[in-house]
Amino acid sequence: MEIKVAIFEDNKLLRESLQQLVNSVEDMVCNGAFADANKLERNIQSANPDVVMMDIDMPGVSGIEAVQIIKEKFPHIHILMQTVFEENDKIFAAICAGASGYMLKKTAPQKMIEAIRETHFGGAPMTASVAIKVLQMVRQQSPTSTHEFIDLSERENEILALLVKAKSYKAIASTCFVSIDTVKTHVRHIYEKLHVHSKSEAVAKAIHQKLV
Repeated sequence: MEIKVAIFEDNKLLRESLQQLVNSVEDMVCNGAFADANKLERNIQSANPDVVMMDIDMPGVSGIEAVQIIKEKFPHIHILMQTVFEENDKIFAAICAGASGYMLKKTAPQKMIEAIRETHFGGAPMTASVAIKVLQMVRQQSPTSTHEFIDLSERENEILALLVKAKSYKAIASTCFVSIDTVKTHVRHIYEKLHVHSKSEAVAKAIHQKLV
């Protein structure tokens, strides 16, 4: 039985290469390759995949948002994230959103095929450098009380939610109709109230404390 794969990747050359790679394997078939996730639900319904290969940085709907939507609407689908950089906050956000695995785009073709198979069968494949970062993040997370009171303003909650979705300061500024400097000020206040010192720590605490 073939593993049905859908690919979301805004780089046309890479998207086509991944499509060819998947279709070159006997037990896999690419049922859809898309440049963005702006019509995500329609694309997923038409492709009906077992595994989704998701680019973390795409125009419009981000890879993090796409993972959240897929896990909410199509919980049986497994998701393998792809990225160029090992960015802590995005790794953590993707995993917390429900991604099964996390691979760098420079991964060798055979390793990528193995990662798709592993994802399909319930595994959690990760590029070694990403796995190390995940372990470091877990170790760095100090236990916190689930009843801790954190008094964030409505705007701070809004911005924190966007940080969890791995939105850039520029994207947050556009969404909230404020300047980037104003976003930075709000983020500084969020850090102070959460008692954290980085975006990845803020995202982790937001998810642990169910603030968003």
